[in-house]
Amino acid sequence: MKDSKEYSKKIQKLYRSLKQKPGKHSPVAFDEPVDALVFAIVSENLTESQAQAAMKKLKDYFVDWNDLRVASVDEIAEVLGPDVEPARSIAATLVGTLNAVFDKHNMLGLQSLRKLGKRPAKLLLEKLGGATPFVVDYCMLTSMQGHAIPLTPKMIEYLKTSQLINAEAGYEEIEGFLARLISIKNAYEFYSLLRHESESPKKQPKKTKKKT
Repeated sequence: MKDSKEYSKKIQKLYRSLKQKPGKHSPVAFDEPVDALVFAIVSENLTESQAQAAMKKLKDYFVDWNDLRVASVDEIAEVLGPDVEPARSIAATLVGTLNAVFDKHNMLGLQSLRKLGKRPAKLLLEKLGGATPFVVDYCMLTSMQGHAIPLTPKMIEYLKTSQLINAEAGYEEIEGFLARLISIKNAYEFYSLLRHESESPKKQPKKTKKKT
């Protein structure tokens, strides 16, 4: 990344600052990679609180992920509700990805990826329909014990508007840059802290009273 030394110092300063803020950011680990895929697809364009609410709706309505897989996009979007703005997009991606897993493995399970090693596993995840870089990285981090820093659009926007990275950098360049700075041991904590910060409501300036 251009001016990487300058941005490295800024990111390290940001990390130190975020760690001092209150709140727990315990690592999340999914035993089944498909569970990580589903959460990643649901949460990529939602806040974490919105994603948790959406996941609860899906789990309460559908028997399991196979039941979700065979549902129609309209049905899934209706379950997610009008408050989930990209509901149809999320629904379509869920159906496409779960069917891609089923067609490839004849079951909704990806435990076999653990036997392949991290690099081959990532390559296979990248070939799944609907598996964006965020979805792949989130699955690698939380289910495959891989070294990745998943980045939602909000996180990238936050980094750029805060001038913490090169404004012209794309997802892969940013993720690779952060992964080189943040150790695998701290990867989830950094991801969680950064995501929380990027989703925090900004303080609105106080309105000044008009003089009469």
